[in-house]
Formats: sequence, C-alpha cells, structure tokens
Amino acid sequence: MTASTRSAHAFHIPVMGTGFTIDSPLHVARYGISSVISLVDDALIEQMRRYHSERLGRPFEAISSREDDARARRITAYLNFIHAEVGRQVIELQASPFEPGSEITRYYELLPEGPLKASYHEMLACEDITRKSALEEMLRKKAVPGGIDVNIMTKLDRVPFRDGAPVEQKFSDAMAALRGFALSEVSSSIIFSAGLNSHLYGYLAEFPGFLPNAEGYSKKTVTLKVSDYRSALIQGRFLAKRGIWVSEFRVESGLNCGGHAFATKGTLMGPILEEFKSKCGDLVERLHADYNKGLASRSLGQMRDAREMLITVQGGIGSSAEHNAMLQYYRMDRTGWATPFLLVPEVTCVDDEHLDRLCAATDEDVYLSDGSPMGIPFWNLKTSSSETARRDRIAAENPGSGCPKGYLRLSDEFPGEPLCRASRQYQAQKLEAIEQEDLSQEAKAILMEDTLAKACICHDLGGGATLKHGIVSKAYTAICPSSNIVQFSRLASLEEMLGHIYGRISLLAESERPHMFIRELGLYVDYLRKELDHFSLGIRSRKLSYYAEFKDNLLHGIQYYQDQFRCFVSEHQDCFTRDLLVLKEQLEGLRIETPA
Repeated sequence: MTASTRSAHAFHIPVMGTGFTIDSPLHVARYGISSVISLVDDALIEQMRRYHSERLGRPFEAISSREDDARARRITAYLNFIHAEVGRQVIELQASPFEPGSEITRYYELLPEGPLKASYHEMLACEDITRKSALEEMLRKKAVPGGIDVNIMTKLDRVPFRDGAPVEQKFSDAMAALRGFALSEVSSSIIFSAGLNSHLYGYLAEFPGFLPNAEGYSKKTVTLKVSDYRSALIQGRFLAKRGIWVSEFRVESGLNCGGHAFATKGTLMGPILEEFKSKCGDLVERLHADYNKGLASRSLGQMRDAREMLITVQGGIGSSAEHNAMLQYYRMDRTGWATPFLLVPEVTCVDDEHLDRLCAATDEDVYLSDGSPMGIPFWNLKTSSSETARRDRIAAENPGSGCPKGYLRLSDEFPGEPLCRASRQYQAQKLEAIEQEDLSQEAKAILMEDTLAKACICHDLGGGATLKHGIVSKAYTAICPSSNIVQFSRLASLEEMLGHIYGRISLLAESERPHMFIRELGLYVDYLRKELDHFSLGIRSRKLSYYAEFKDNLLHGIQYYQDQFRCFVSEHQDCFTRDLLVLKEQLEGLRIETPA
C-alpha cells in the first residue's frame, strides 16, 4: 500500500502552480499530510535541490540542461532527495518522546478526532506503565508519512526542438517527467490533470512500479483529476485496459478552483458528486473487469477482488462544515485544500511581499483571467508583480515575455517552431493577424486584449519559491489563488489551518461566507454571460445548442440544490436559499439568440 492511500488526515494539499508546493513534503509529509509537487519546471526543481542540499549539508551534483535526458534525471534526483529527507524526518519523529513540543506529539495533536487520535488520548491518560508503553509503541508505528505525490498537466507535453528539429517523442516534457517519477525511489501517486493523453497514459505500463506485485499492490499509483463521472469512467477504462489501476479520482470544480479552470458544460459540483456517490460501486466493478483483461494481456495474474479506489474532492472548500459535508453526505474519502495554504508560510512558498498582497486581496484583485498561454481560463492575482510587469510592458509598447523557459511553446499558429502565446514573438505576429481579420472593431479589441493578457506563468509561478529561499534577488511572482483567498485575511500556522479544517477554530474573515456551491454557481453564470457576449460579436464559433445545453444544466443544478440543500448545508441555510434564488434570476435573464 502506498503512503498516499494510508494518510492519517482527511485532506490533502493539491498542487499549486509550479512553485508554491515545490518543497511542501519537506514541511508536512512527516505529519501524515500528503502534498503534491508540480513536475512542469525542471529548472526550478534543480534550483530547489541545490538550495535544500546546501541548507542541509547534503552532497549535490548538478545536472546540466545540456546533458542527455536531463529533465527526467533532474526530477528523479529531486524526488530521491525529498524521499530520503522525509524518511530521515520520520525516523526522528517516531523516536522522539511523547512530551509537549516534541515532533511525535505534534503529529498526534494535528490529527482529527478518530480512532487514532482516541488511542493517543488513551495513552496520555493511561496510568498503567506497561499498558502506556505498549500504546506508545503502537502509536510510533502508526505515525506514518503522507504522500510525496507529483502532478503532470497532460496538455503540457511540449516536444522540444534540437538543431531545428523536434526530438524523439519519449523526450517530450510530459513523457520525461513521467519517466523521472517512475525511476525515482518514492512510493506515492502521480496525478494527471487536464484530460487524457494517450501517448502518456500508454507509457505508464512500461514501468514495473505501476504494475501490481504478488500481493496486489503497486509501488507507484495513478490519480486522475476529473471534472465529472463520465471523464472518470472514460479515462479509468482507458488505463485499466492497459493494466493500470486508478487508485484515486480527484473531482475538482470546473471553475471554483485555483490555477487553470476547466469549465464543464454547466454541470455543477453538487450533481456531479451525487452521481459519483450513487455510481461508485458500478465504477469500481467496470474498471475491475477491464483491469483483469489488461493484466491478462500483459501475462499478469488476475485479481479476484477489486483494488482500493479513493474518490476525493477539491475546489472552493473553505470551512469545516463544507469539509464535513463532503465526507459525510457525499461519502468522499478526502478533501483537497489548496488556496488557504498559501497563507501558511511554513507549508508553501510565497515571498513576503506577496503574502501581504494575498492577505489584502479583495474580490476585484482575484479574477478568472485570460492570462494562461494555454488558452484556458486562469485564476490570477491582479496585484502580483508578474501582472504589474506585464501591464508595464504593454504601456511601454513592448508587450510579451522573453520566454526564458519555454515550457508553454505549444502554438503552431505561425510558421516555424512552436511559440508560447505569452512571448513577444507570438504576440507581435498575433496582433498583426488580428488587424487583418474581417471583424468589427469591438471584436478586434477583445481579441487583442485576450492576446496581451497572456502572462509568462511557466516562469513566474516559481518566483515565490526562488525569492523566498534567496535563490534569486529579483523575480516577478505570479499567483493563481482561487476566489476563496479573500475569505482568509491573515497568515496562519499549520496548527491553525488544520484547526480550521477540522472545526477546532475558524480563520474566516467573514462568518457568512458564500457556500462553495453558491460561489461556483455564480462563477458559471458570469462565465456563460461572457461567453454569450463574445458569441454575439462573432468571436465564439460554438453553436447556440451548446449555450442552451449549458444553461439547462445550470438550471438542473439549481433545482437539485433547491431540493437537497438541507442534506449538505448545515450553516446559514437561509443565506444559501436566498443566494440561490438571486442567481437563478440572473441566469433566467440571459437570452440565447443568434447574433444580429
């Protein structure tokens, strides 16, 4: 069984950008908390390995970007370093005394109430020396680490060019990152987000660590981040037929999340989770049947019983009541908490200047932007230094980035090697092309604004880490929090944040914070309104039937909430129903008509 599936906590810390959780396992894994490292930026990964090796007095041998398979080797080296350090931390924690301020005491004090916490309390109260000693020994063995998990965005699969020609497919960014994880010593999960990548998924079975051993467990497991049940079934079956079991499906809100936002066609989180709840058994059965066929095709022994599968949820969860509703009513195995941890300096990498800006952020400062070069809506902090620098370049009539890393050189819109949409080279050509299009001036202005909005996120999302650790003296920092950040207005310790998650204290700036489902619905209504505005100008090529279905799905979700809200809303039910009616009115007022 992997560390990821035996976590002592009822939540995990998802990936945030390229740098914010880049070294989080060093800070939380020993306390049984799972967190996720992004594998996008191997240059940043190499910088972090150097920094922590020197800080801890560990040997360090640099891996130059010019060396063969450098990207995969850098990732393997960093993960092996993290694995070794967490292992050392856990040994020290397990050996520490049960006394105030010790590491093992902190481990158990951070836990939620449950059987393990109850055993800890029993040990503290026990007066029988023999029994107390036995309980201490048991608790030491139970103090296991959280997962050192990793994330690959499947759409970030650039094929680099060398001497003017693309390299072999196995050296693409995503394939190299997967290889780096597969060849590392960590026993944890790789999390795929952004949809199915057939080349990447097919590559998994080439590594024995993803296949079951004689006991039916894999050293490395697969987690899929999905937006709905259908996506889980399609991707899960694709992998199962190739002998790869999906150990966890992470259901994420389409819009109410940090970073990139992959909108559904108006299907809301509540109905999505209800479907997972009702069909979970069927999902396991169907994947188990496909999995046995996949194992047989690889001449591996079949399994009588299905392997463990977790269903977890993340996106906009901000209170202990919402956390509990996900676990109790929707029967999720764990929840994901990302954005609030940006304000926990001992866990995530944010420089001091941007910690202040996050604490002061308002609804106007955090917005769903067009800033991603991937062309996907992207949550952004308007007051970040990255955004300020982008606007300054536009004002100086020199828009675009110098593209220092190139991980998002994915556009083949113009002749030559692929370009990043945030680069100066791309934006100059794109702005000229827009001028030549047969569109109204209003439509051209929107397209130009969209072009200029693209930011150098593959580099700037690591700025918080390099600044915080003094790796560089100057960097532009991009921040991608969800709108949830405005409900948290001060820095917190790890104890305080876990206390908030488990209902021991509240860190909310306002007691009547909009429910996560209400916030998501509002985001979808705004999203549809913007889409319809662009459609009316001839910018969007979708058919009217798409928007009609989108609206119908939102109305279906509203009806579901009206019928079921008492099952999962335990606080401020009157506010929930009031906000629901307001948003329903706004939605019904959106007209879906053919452009004039």
